[in-house]
Amino acid sequence: MHASVATVAFDGVECRRVDVQVQQLSADNGIFTMVGLADKAVAESRDRVRGAFAGIGLALPSQRIIANLAPADLPKEGSHFDLPIALALLASMGVIPPDALSGWVAIGELGLDGRIAPVGGALPAAMAADGMGLGLICPEANGPEAAWAGDVPVLAPRSLIGLVNHFKGAQVLARPKPGDLRSGDRPPDLREVKGQEGAKRALEIAAAGGHNLLFVGPPGSGKSMMAARLPGLLPPLTSRELLETSMVWSIAGLIERGGLTRDRPFRAPHHSASMAALTGGGHKAKPGEASLAHNGVLFLDELPEYGAQALDSLRQPLETGEIVVARANAHVRYPARFQLVAAMNPCRCGIGGGGKGACGKAPRCQRDYQNRISGPMFDRIDLTVETPPVTAADMALPAPSEGTAEAAARVAEARAMQMARLAKAGVDPETARDQTINARVSGELLDRFAAPDAPGKSLLMRAGERGGMTARGWTRTLRLARTIADLDGSDGVLRRHIAEALIYRRAGFGSGDTAPAGPVTTPVW
Repeated sequence: MHASVATVAFDGVECRRVDVQVQQLSADNGIFTMVGLADKAVAESRDRVRGAFAGIGLALPSQRIIANLAPADLPKEGSHFDLPIALALLASMGVIPPDALSGWVAIGELGLDGRIAPVGGALPAAMAADGMGLGLICPEANGPEAAWAGDVPVLAPRSLIGLVNHFKGAQVLARPKPGDLRSGDRPPDLREVKGQEGAKRALEIAAAGGHNLLFVGPPGSGKSMMAARLPGLLPPLTSRELLETSMVWSIAGLIERGGLTRDRPFRAPHHSASMAALTGGGHKAKPGEASLAHNGVLFLDELPEYGAQALDSLRQPLETGEIVVARANAHVRYPARFQLVAAMNPCRCGIGGGGKGACGKAPRCQRDYQNRISGPMFDRIDLTVETPPVTAADMALPAPSEGTAEAAARVAEARAMQMARLAKAGVDPETARDQTINARVSGELLDRFAAPDAPGKSLLMRAGERGGMTARGWTRTLRLARTIADLDGSDGVLRRHIAEALIYRRAGFGSGDTAPAGPVTTPVW
């Protein structure tokens, strides 16, 4: 007897439909054959299904069984194919009505005792099922997560026998409720950072416009402290951003008990992370740290210590907002629209070329250390800020009067100005969503919103001629100046806004950008 049920294969955060077809043949040998370009985990489903059937008191038919995963040319990966294979087999055996599965997509891993174990990707699978006009059958632990997909019907049984009883009418499985929409731990307060007023100003600008930021200073100057406080300055995720981010985390299996959060992600991988760990890949092309930071912050501490290949692999997503993992038989796309914040010492010894305890090998030590970062990579960083050593006098001062709450309020006002500009220009934020913050504005919108006044344009042209500014550097300077003007409450971009933007880009050791803002404090920076 033939039976089938729908499931999905994951292609990044997208889902492609797969039909699991089971056929029993007349041959009396009990062989269980799996076809359809299945990987090792899917091929092992035969033994897990056999064990799960024994766990609920069923035996496989003595006939030959063929399970086909169609389409046959689509690679099938993961243990979530266990449940649909088992359900199709149960229908072919007449244990459940054959037509009971026609309205469902099924995912889940089976235990040898018949329990259904949680799997990653429940939220994208539920969204895909809704798009097909079907409901979703998933493990009990994934039910609250799948329920976030809207009105899609969801069955979330604990075990295979419970699902059988539901389809036979012996019990009714209620639709699970969505998990909690929670907030994470309270972010650390900017008031705890003493000194570094210039760096705090840069942090606020970066938050207001979504700009990439690099802190450069000796150990103990507060670089990591300030980076950790950036999420507290950012507005919460919008509903669309929440769904996008949660789908990536669902694929990675990082959503606990179906709970979602509007807090923006903050990912801080160790500098020993490989290129696959940063951008995604591996045997199953899982999302990497850059995708897990989608709509949030990716913090890279000790920037020059990362591998050159791993670091340069971030150049594409910094421009396009997505990562393409190329494989022999497929290209997997993951969203990766993140804000980069990095920190580094000025040289290998960490001291730099000036002040007490200066490096004796300066400036060569600094130049060699900084050259580990490629010019194109550095050209994508909008603000480079020095963090001088924090003195005992700084530490003895009382806590600053302003903290995260005050800075976040100014950031919110600046972002509101950006949205108001789009509305006034008749631009729909949904269709131009990649340009809703200044760091992503480009083309005609950049010309309209960030055109400087005559003195500002003259200053920018002189800076470009003196420093050999790249086209990317020119664009990013305008974007940065636009954000500074927003924080200033100015409708137009003035000369002082261009001047401050150029100061933040003056240390371009890779890009060649130079600002007419005076000498830097060390031979290189």
